[in-house]
Amino acid sequence: MNHNEKKLYRSNRNRMICGVCAGLAEYFGIDPTVVRLIWALATLIGVAPGVIAYLAAAVIIPQSPYNW
Repeated sequence: MNHNEKKLYRSNRNRMICGVCAGLAEYFGIDPTVVRLIWALATLIGVAPGVIAYLAAAVIIPQSPYNW
């Protein structure tokens, strides 16, 4: 296994609810606020799909094994 391989995790350090948006931001190297704003706007367009997608991501994406 390559140790430089990027993996998607829910964040432990910059979480608001489950750490999904912060984990996506860490993975893509962007500010978590940007991801949260995009997610909020997408949820406003279609409330149920946004909430369901967030909950699914919270269940599917593993918690980060790192405590930083």
